[in-house]
Amino acid sequence: MPVGLIVLLAVAALVYFGLAHRVLDRMRLTDRQALLFIGLMLLGSFVDIPLLRNTVDLSINVGGALVPLALAVFLLVRADEPREKVRALLAALVTAGFVWGLSQLTDFEPPERDFIDPIWLFSIVAGLVGYLAGRSRRAAFIAGTMGILLVDVFSLAKNLTRGLPATMAIGGAGVFDSIVLAGVIAVGLAELVGETRERLGGGPAEEMAPLRNGAVDEEVSRELTETGQRGGGQDEA
Repeated sequence: MPVGLIVLLAVAALVYFGLAHRVLDRMRLTDRQALLFIGLMLLGSFVDIPLLRNTVDLSINVGGALVPLALAVFLLVRADEPREKVRALLAALVTAGFVWGLSQLTDFEPPERDFIDPIWLFSIVAGLVGYLAGRSRRAAFIAGTMGILLVDVFSLAKNLTRGLPATMAIGGAGVFDSIVLAGVIAVGLAELVGETRERLGGGPAEEMAPLRNGAVDEEVSRELTETGQRGGGQDEA
């Protein structure tokens, strides 16, 4: 079974048993919404829609491209601030640039002597860059998944402009695994770093200092600010 499907099943199990509730809350997703998107990705991974039958034989995978794109747009629309939306889109472009540059140094089907399978290499790089550029969990997920998809689009544009014969499946084959892994790694890093910073802050009272210094991510910042505002309103009452 492809590693992407295994990861999706594992994530679905975490969501089903309530172990991913905190992360989903930060991403403004309910358990049902998350399970719906995961189910669509799983089922859609077996469906390819043909788009071109010419020099470039092109198709698009439902679970590996259309559903992640729909989820990214869904999260983007639900972002609290315009600057987070802009940052998520810019982070996706930055992630795509890093992965594209890396892809020029190796192939998706490496010989056994290669240090690491490109699927894992691209996923780790996309997840890491997606988190660093996106910062919030939503932006990190959008950057990680969309970065991989954009690399597919770059490759398509390259083949079309040069008239190179190729068979491409956007979001299909090993790219599906990379998209899933990149999204999970990006969100995992955002959660790990955000949780660590919260714990190091020592609680709401002490967390306000690093908040002013920009030491916690924007999701934690907003939550702390909202909590303080609610508390202030109660004190005045």
